[in-house]
Amino acid sequence: MIDILNSFDFGSLVTAVVLIVIALLLIRSIRIIPQATAGVVERLGRFHKVLNAGVNLVFPFIDVIRRTIDLREQVVDFRPQSVITEDNLVVSIDTVIYYQVTDSKSATYEINNFVLGIEQLTVTTLRNVVGSLDLEKALTSRDTINKALRSVLDEATGKWGVRVNRVEIRDIVPPESVRDSMEKQMKAEREKRASILLAEGTK
Repeated sequence: MIDILNSFDFGSLVTAVVLIVIALLLIRSIRIIPQATAGVVERLGRFHKVLNAGVNLVFPFIDVIRRTIDLREQVVDFRPQSVITEDNLVVSIDTVIYYQVTDSKSATYEINNFVLGIEQLTVTTLRNVVGSLDLEKALTSRDTINKALRSVLDEATGKWGVRVNRVEIRDIVPPESVRDSMEKQMKAEREKRASILLAEGTK
C-alpha cells in the first residue's frame, strides 16, 4: 500500500486539475455571436459592452450575456384595430410595421418590450388620425395615414434604439351596413353606365 502511495504523483494530479480548470475557463470565456446579431453584456449586473458578430471574449462568471438582439429588418403584423371615424363609423384597420434595431443597448434598457410599445403607439396614432377623417377620406387617404404613423413612431422609437422603416395600411374595412350600401351604389352606377352605353348604341 505504501509503495502504491509513493508511486502516486500528486504533482501530476494537481497539474491535470489546473489544466482542466483553465480549459473550462477558456471555453466559458469564448462567445460566438451569429451574423446580424448583437449580444448585450452585463458585468456584475451593470451594462458593460455590446458584442458584435463573430468570436468574442468575456470574463467567465463575471460577464453575462443578458440578451441577444436580431439586427435584421423585422415585419410585425398587428391585429386589426377598431377605429371611429369623424362621422362616427367604426372601421377595422389592419397595419403592418417594418422596423429595425439600430442601438442594442437602448433597445434593452430604455423599454421593456419595444414591439409592444410600437403596437400601442400605432393604435393611439391611428385613433387620432382616422378620428379626424370621415369614412370617404379615410378610405382614400392611406398615404396620409401612413406618413402620420411613421412620423409619430420615428420620434418615439428613436430613443428606444429602433428605426421604423415603413408603415403600411394593409386594409381598411368599413361596417357591414356601409359595405352593403357601397356595393349597391357601385351596382347602380354600373347599371347606369350600361344603360347609357346601350342607349347610345341603339341611337
